[in-house]
Amino acid sequence: MRKGKRTKRPVKSIVSRLVWNIVKYVSVIFFSFFSIIPIVSCVITAFKTEEEYNATNVMTLPESFLNFSNFTKAFSKANMFIAFRNSTTILLCVLFGSVMIGTMLAYVLNRFRFVGNNLIRNLFTFAALLPGIAMQVAVYQIMSTLHFINTLYGYIIMMMGTDVISIYIFIQYFENIPKSLDESAIIDGASYFRIYLSILLPLLKPAIVTSIILKGAAVYNEYYYAHLYLQDQRKFCTVATSLYTFTGPLGNQYNMICAGVIISILPALVLFILCQREIYSGIVAGAVKA
Repeated sequence: MRKGKRTKRPVKSIVSRLVWNIVKYVSVIFFSFFSIIPIVSCVITAFKTEEEYNATNVMTLPESFLNFSNFTKAFSKANMFIAFRNSTTILLCVLFGSVMIGTMLAYVLNRFRFVGNNLIRNLFTFAALLPGIAMQVAVYQIMSTLHFINTLYGYIIMMMGTDVISIYIFIQYFENIPKSLDESAIIDGASYFRIYLSILLPLLKPAIVTSIILKGAAVYNEYYYAHLYLQDQRKFCTVATSLYTFTGPLGNQYNMICAGVIISILPALVLFILCQREIYSGIVAGAVKA
């Protein structure tokens, strides 16, 4: 009887483990399939002519995958050269400015104790909880008073000041850097700015990579603020707003929109492929340190 009981336990564990593995892999395949469907339908639609799109469903293959007329038309009609130029300028300036401002502010809040330190941190928490759309009346009035509306530099300055999450990432990372580094540098005669720039900033590389990924994706895909504050879309269009050239009250040209979406994805995809090792290492190191 004892031997029979001993043989039953391993069988049950093997069966339960097999069932769990089947459920796990089936669920992964299931959700992966539904995540890929929008991308696949977008690629298929991008190669269809207008007549093909109106006569078939989104998953019907086009007659030819060598038809690149939609891509050339989308690039020219949507002024995507200007859009890429503006988006690149905005992205580089915003990322540089937000990283410098966020790291400096995190350095001050973490390394120095002064009256109002906790108040500033709580205000940042409160600001992060407020929806951005609820504050647009006040923000629009400020932008209008400063004559920042319909200017590229005004939009860049506004986007630099909306990065509360990155500030908290930097503060949490500073908590894991020992203050003995600062004290040793002060003994050697280094100033606070020298300590920040030469010692602490290089140590923040994983947190900076994480912040750049989060902020870069948000800025590159931003539509609402770009449409609201960059009103001259012929001159200040971005990648996100340029795709709306093919929408209108008489209908939407979805084959052209899908072609524009693929064009806008390609630079980010190439950048991710080239820098994926640094991106993964930065995210993992930042997660461990924070």
